[in-house]
Amino acid sequence: MTKNTRIHLADDHKIIIHGIQTLLNTVPNFEVVGFSLNGTTIFDDVTNNNADILVLDISMPEKDGIEVVKEFAEKGFPCKVIILSSYDDLKLIKEIMDLGVSGYLTKQCAGENIIEAVQAVANGEEYFCESIREKIFNKAIKNNPKLNAYKPNVNPLLTEREIEIIILIALEFSGKEISDQLFISINTVETHRKNIIKKLKAKNTIGIVKYAMNNHLVFS
Repeated sequence: MTKNTRIHLADDHKIIIHGIQTLLNTVPNFEVVGFSLNGTTIFDDVTNNNADILVLDISMPEKDGIEVVKEFAEKGFPCKVIILSSYDDLKLIKEIMDLGVSGYLTKQCAGENIIEAVQAVANGEEYFCESIREKIFNKAIKNNPKLNAYKPNVNPLLTEREIEIIILIALEFSGKEISDQLFISINTVETHRKNIIKKLKAKNTIGIVKYAMNNHLVFS
């Protein structure tokens, strides 16, 4: 039997909670187990209902989302956290991700991406909605002369994130640099690297670089 993913929602607007819950309830193995309307009760709420994932609005009354995440970091995370926010400032996102958050998406894309976000985080992945991920990646490769601005068709098995990792590897970013630039853990970077090698049937990182050059993702 597949274990349900238990989800707790935190937002100071009941209508948003209701909307997200309605979307999540369309997935058979998702179970919304509770909600919080202010930041002061969130830690106890998610601990008491044994939630696996918290979807947290950054703008909460009494204690905001950043303070909540800091509390989690100090006490030990009782669950994984996905931030839901109106803000797309990269400095803020970096600060939050460094605290141990698993995902970040804007409210503008929540309706389209919340199910995908919860599923990814439940599977142990880190998640950004497309607009945030693109903004982070574009900042990382800004003005790099070796980058081919045009992305040709590549292996259909590769995800957008994997293509980004391939490009950064070919641009001679180290695993630590990729981790820092994309706001993801070094373990996530290595997992992507292994998956890329497997999909490309490459022997090592050199094979990834050759693939990037042969497919004109970067200039030699």
